[in-house]
Parts: sequence; C-alpha cells; structure tokens
Amino acid sequence: MTAALENDHARKNYHARMQRVLDHIDRHLDDDLGLDALSGVAAFSKYHFHRQFMSTFGVSVHRYVQLARMKRASYRLAYRDAQSVTDIAMDAGYDAPDAFARAFRQRFRQSPSSFRKSPDWEPWLAAFGPFDDARSKLMQTTFTADDVTIRDVPTTRVGIMEHRGDPATLGATIQRFIAWRKAAGLHPGTSPTFNVWRSERRPASPADYSNDLCAGTDRPIEAHGEQIKAGEIPGGRCAVLRVIGNTHNLEPAALYLYRDWLPVSGEEARDFPIYCQRLSLFPEVPEHEAVAELFLPLK
Repeated sequence: MTAALENDHARKNYHARMQRVLDHIDRHLDDDLGLDALSGVAAFSKYHFHRQFMSTFGVSVHRYVQLARMKRASYRLAYRDAQSVTDIAMDAGYDAPDAFARAFRQRFRQSPSSFRKSPDWEPWLAAFGPFDDARSKLMQTTFTADDVTIRDVPTTRVGIMEHRGDPATLGATIQRFIAWRKAAGLHPGTSPTFNVWRSERRPASPADYSNDLCAGTDRPIEAHGEQIKAGEIPGGRCAVLRVIGNTHNLEPAALYLYRDWLPVSGEEARDFPIYCQRLSLFPEVPEHEAVAELFLPLK
C-alpha cells in the first residue's frame, strides 16, 4: 500500500470514529454523555479527545451535546404537545424548569412556553448554525447510480397546506400542518407525509420560496379552519433515492439526481416537481436515523 493510500485509509478511519461519536450522541441523549463515555466510544484517550473533537467539528463536546439536547427539546415544544415543559426540561438534562427556561431564553430570546405557542424561528436558526456546521463536516453523503431505483408509484390523493414565502418561516407552517393533521385524524403512521418543492431551496428572493406540505388521505378533506386544499401526487415512473440522516437538507440528494444521475441515465424528467416522502422523522427517531425518499418523476 502506498503512503497516500495509507494516509487516506487512516483519515477515513479517524472520521469514522468521530462519526460514531455523533451517532452515539443522537441515540443516547438521555444518558451520560460526558468526556469519559464519549472518548470511549471513539476509542481515543480522554486526555486528548476534547481537543480532537473541537479541531474536527469546530465546537466543544459539551457545547455540541447541549445543542443536540436543546434541538430535540425545541422540536418537542414546537411540534409535540403531549409532553409538559417540565418533562422536556428534564429530558434536556436540566434539574429544574427555571434553569431550562433561562438557558432557552438566552439562546432563542423566547421562553419555552412562548416558543411552544408561537416560535420565532430566526434566532432558532442562528443558534443552531454551529451545530449544523459541525454535523455537516462528516455527513457529506456521496451517492452513486446504484443508490437510485426506478419505481412505478401509484397516484396518491393528499391534503395540501401551501407554504409560500421566506423559508425562515417554514417552521410555523409545519407547526400549523401538524396541528391540522391531528385535528383531521391523519396520523403519520397511517397517512404518508410528503413535501413537494415548487421552487429552489434558496431562491434569489426568499419571497419566491414555495413548498407544499402534504398528508396522504382518501377521505374528504376537512379544513378545520386552515387553508387546506385537496390534490394529488400523480402516479408514474420515478427515480427514487433514499436518504438516511441529515434529512432536513435534501438538496445534495436532489443535486445528485439532476446533475449526475439524470444526464447519463437516458431518462427524461416528467412535468411534475421533485418531491419527497418522509418515512421516519426526528424527534421520534434519532436524527441520524431519520429516513426520506426523494422522487424525481420520469416520462
């Protein structure tokens, strides 16, 4: 083996050990995630691990764990109303609700109860910038043609809540969508969840962003006070690419389908936007185990 190959193998092994740590954190947010435990997962010396983690991810181990727990807590506050604020605080590693509230307000400029009622997503997005940057350093998936299957999919009738405008406010639309489907009795376990993208992920003007949130159902659509319309995702041939983990950003998978796979496939895209089906969602599953399938409609 040449020196270059040996170095590449060593680098990949090092990154795999660090990735193992991130996966362990995702899976064990309720457990001990101190330096001793995490350095053991990586099989690195605890005396050097915190510096290795910092140099790899640009954020300390302690900060990363705090952010991971706070992200789950904020999702539960915004999208899951079954848990009390006190229970969410305890799950986030705080001994008392007031300590959690202080940390939450410092980070997001809202109290947990205020965030639950009406989240302000701009400071939320800014607070998680370092966390998302850290995760993206090792989570850059490389797709190949073997990852793409061509599937005949049936037509699916859906209820549609349209999001039009700044993607920074998408969280509020998701919150309303979840509340609507609960009121309509459309549980994600029996009613499939889709996103249909009718614009780029980051258009030149945020006002041009367009995303349909859809719940599959054969029943008549009941609006329950929301702007909901009946529609369908048309059946036909589709190129399908499954993404596991990092499903909040499916742009790399979409780019692979359009830029790399489609030009050499001999296929031609059909006149319907690219869309995805959310098969498992965070925080019901650890973030690295969330699954989505991306569908590129073909002629």
